[in-house]
Amino acid sequence: MASPADKPRFDPDAVSRVADTEFGLAVRAVLELDGESDQNFRLDLSDGRRCVLKIAHPETERAVLELQHAVLAHLRSAGIGGCPTVMASPDGRDLCRVDGEKGASWVRVLTWINGHPLGRANPPTNDLLRDLGAWLGRLTIAMDGFDHPAADWYAPWSLVHAGDEIAARLDDIDDAARHAIAARRLDRFRSEVGPRLAALPTAIIHGDANDWNVLVETERAGPSRICGLIDFGDVVRAPRVCEPAIAAGYAMLGKRDPLATLAAVAKGFHDVCPLTEPEVDVLGDLAIIRLVVSVAFAARQTKEAPHNEYLSVTQGPAWTTLALLEGHHPHLIRATVRNACGFDACPRSRATVDWLDEHAADAAPVVDVPDPTHHVLDLSVEGPGLGRDGDTTAEVSRRMVRELEDAAATVGVGRYDEVRRCYLGSRFQTESDDSPERRTVHLGIDLFVPAGTPVCTPFAAEVATVQDNAGRLDYGPTVILRHRPPEGPEWWSLYGHLSREVVGRLSAGTQLGPGDAFAHVGPWPENGDWPPHVHFQIITDLLGRDGEFPGVAAPSTRDVWTSLSPDPGPILGLPPSARAPRGKSRDELLEDRRERTGRNLSTSYTEPLKIVRGEGAWLFDADGQAYLDGVNNVCHVGHAHPHVVAAAARQSGILNTNTRYLHDGLTAYAERLTALFPDALSVCFFCCSGSEANELALRLARTATGRSDVLCLDGAYHGNTGTLVDLSPYKHAGAGGAGAPPWVHVAPLPDPYRGRYRDGRDENPGAHYARDLATIVDRLAAEGRPPAAFLAESLPGCGGQIVLPDGYLEAAFSAVRAAGGLCIADEVQVGFGRVGDAWWGFELQRVVPDIVTLGKPIGNGHPLAAVITTPAIADAFANGMEYFNTFGGNPVSCAIGMAVLDVLEREDLRGNAREVGAHLLKGLDGLATRHPLIGDVRGKGLYLGVELVTDAESRMPATAEASWIVNRLRQRGILLSTDGPHANVLKLKPPLVWSKENADALLHELEVVLREDALAARREE
Repeated sequence: MASPADKPRFDPDAVSRVADTEFGLAVRAVLELDGESDQNFRLDLSDGRRCVLKIAHPETERAVLELQHAVLAHLRSAGIGGCPTVMASPDGRDLCRVDGEKGASWVRVLTWINGHPLGRANPPTNDLLRDLGAWLGRLTIAMDGFDHPAADWYAPWSLVHAGDEIAARLDDIDDAARHAIAARRLDRFRSEVGPRLAALPTAIIHGDANDWNVLVETERAGPSRICGLIDFGDVVRAPRVCEPAIAAGYAMLGKRDPLATLAAVAKGFHDVCPLTEPEVDVLGDLAIIRLVVSVAFAARQTKEAPHNEYLSVTQGPAWTTLALLEGHHPHLIRATVRNACGFDACPRSRATVDWLDEHAADAAPVVDVPDPTHHVLDLSVEGPGLGRDGDTTAEVSRRMVRELEDAAATVGVGRYDEVRRCYLGSRFQTESDDSPERRTVHLGIDLFVPAGTPVCTPFAAEVATVQDNAGRLDYGPTVILRHRPPEGPEWWSLYGHLSREVVGRLSAGTQLGPGDAFAHVGPWPENGDWPPHVHFQIITDLLGRDGEFPGVAAPSTRDVWTSLSPDPGPILGLPPSARAPRGKSRDELLEDRRERTGRNLSTSYTEPLKIVRGEGAWLFDADGQAYLDGVNNVCHVGHAHPHVVAAAARQSGILNTNTRYLHDGLTAYAERLTALFPDALSVCFFCCSGSEANELALRLARTATGRSDVLCLDGAYHGNTGTLVDLSPYKHAGAGGAGAPPWVHVAPLPDPYRGRYRDGRDENPGAHYARDLATIVDRLAAEGRPPAAFLAESLPGCGGQIVLPDGYLEAAFSAVRAAGGLCIADEVQVGFGRVGDAWWGFELQRVVPDIVTLGKPIGNGHPLAAVITTPAIADAFANGMEYFNTFGGNPVSCAIGMAVLDVLEREDLRGNAREVGAHLLKGLDGLATRHPLIGDVRGKGLYLGVELVTDAESRMPATAEASWIVNRLRQRGILLSTDGPHANVLKLKPPLVWSKENADALLHELEVVLREDALAARREE
């Protein structure tokens, strides 16, 4: 094998001369590139082109280089782009021979391929890795039928020779722990993998799709994709599965979850170029052995050429990955790849399931309960579950006992394959390189019975392990039994949450007969601090584990683990309902929506979420994954706040009717609500939505003034009724809009960052904007049609989370009132303390409106809204026409509204909005100093906007970038959205229960996304 110590040594001047004399290239600049045993140079030519000059190791045979050239020519003819092309000399030669201090070497020139290495891709998502697999699959298909006389050359890096090459270098690995890892992998390769290779399909493969040979291109504010493959120096005939295996091996470097990476590459390849089952079964082992080959070669080469840094570029990450993979049993690695490629993850499971189905009638009960009656519990993320965060085990246990009593049942059944919310703490958080993920899928069946109930084996068994898995929310005392039926497969059963006495009493090797009691259900907290029950789980492959086995899986690996732990329901004699149903997929729900609802009913995000639960600052999807809610200002005091929920439930169980009947709740709530307003605003009208509130406000203004024309601000949105769409430039001036009707008059949006008058440039921009509005008022008055009202959000939302310039509303209101009009403050978005320094946004402008509209947060998600006005306006509205709203102000709504005020005051959420908002604003300002994409940061309390621009001087809106960021944050577990006329403003209006820790999580994730390639758009290196 060519030694790195004898690598050619040509300096840039010599390279320029070779390029000129041999290939007729006028070189402007030379840059040496990395190489193991060859010398590689990037040449910048005088004509603007770029190419690569490669000087082969003196021992390299011409036939091997000709093989490489033939492969490149074949791929080009097959339509595979992204690979270099050989550049011939003026006289038609593609190879020339030059003398150097290490001997004569072959020299050739290849075209330059734009892109940046996969090893520097940020982030290397699973989508990108699937694209890597697919790219190599297309290359493999293109190579089908190609042959060359030199294809069978002895390539030392070929995995066909891995056993011999590793063995020859094993003792060069000096570190004892690393030596042991390599030795174990070598032994497995020789016994389990190497003997199978000869029977696998072969192909001429690239053979070295490592993360520095694979090139990536990234769209601006778009995804990355594989765009090229370079360095064909290891082209050789080999088992074709080696191609994706080698790529996967290198792709795993530096990953926290190497199995997800392995699965992504394997799936991408298999979807394009289907692999056989025997190929799939060795792919994972081949990927790992490639890393062992790499570290073994490096151990020898660094001793031969200790100053060649290229030789050790992957060695640290490779050893880290190999050590991490030591924690994954080979059968789990195989199961992961099998599942990714569409095969049964655990092939032996089918025989176990068949045997259990055949002998289900012979199974003894697992819990010794006389004449048991079963009740299937709903512990799912979509159901009541095991309660809320903070509920004690005693409280949860009491609720469960009551449910069983109500159902006249003696055994509660916790379902198999159920997605649950209750798995909290770090032990259930997975290591992920893509989206954060928790383990939430239950892999056994829980039998809830009183503590002390005997636990029995359903079939004859031998005790495999007895272990106390101490720690809150772990198994507690656990027993695993081994079952070896005379004419059936070996399998295991696991029993968790037992009484601690079993640990000292039962020992491995103890023989048990069918129905023998061997343990008792444990009490909390010794059982892991759960309500008393036994967790019963079937295991078809123990994966070498001792004393424990995962009882909960991550959704992304659900099919792998349910294959390893199939449904135990049949041998427990339980009905099919003991297996949790899997709900409709996202695609199925989207299709249902398209068929059954209006086509213009929108969804958030390019990958819409199926949200099934909310709690505090969090939303949970159907897989039980948590999302920090940064945009749902409707659930003002937190999702499903227990005090609000209790108030709704209590009043719903007593009375809900309309306001034609007297009820204390209506007047009590009205009194408490108006107490938060200036004295002049003392009369309430209740309705059901912000749109209804704004409609009613317009009726009040028009009735009180006898006029029809109304002023609004550009970019405003006030509701979804016909009248309010007319009054909302955000709608009527947008797609599908018909423009403003004659009675609507649009004033410029007082945007201090993007508008006509700007902070830092114009003195007192608020006064300038108010004069623009006053000009419209004066024109209307001159035309004999003075306005009835001016309707404005106190802090415009759809306009871009705007903080109005100081003095604007005061001057604008003055101009409107001088013309006899009324001033309406739309507080639907920002009311109830969101701005922190005040209860209402209009207070920040030191004004008192004539009418205020309330919605969204007033009922914490319940359809409740209100209009607050003066007695004089209310009296003018009472002109003989009745105001009646069937549901507005009903007892349930008033009880909920009162409960929301309770929470706001008791938990000082207005103060929290002020404190957390200031902390978040400071952090966002810090991000702005590091990321020029952020043009402006603004807001009050927990009502903030981050405006993104592609150019700070021109303030060109970064619309695509804003959309990309919001969707990436959603993938990373943070929910935001965009707003503004150009949809380039990140809007933050979370539940007021947000903490500084929540704010810091957002700041961290936002900075991670801002540093990604999609916002840097690197195209070459």
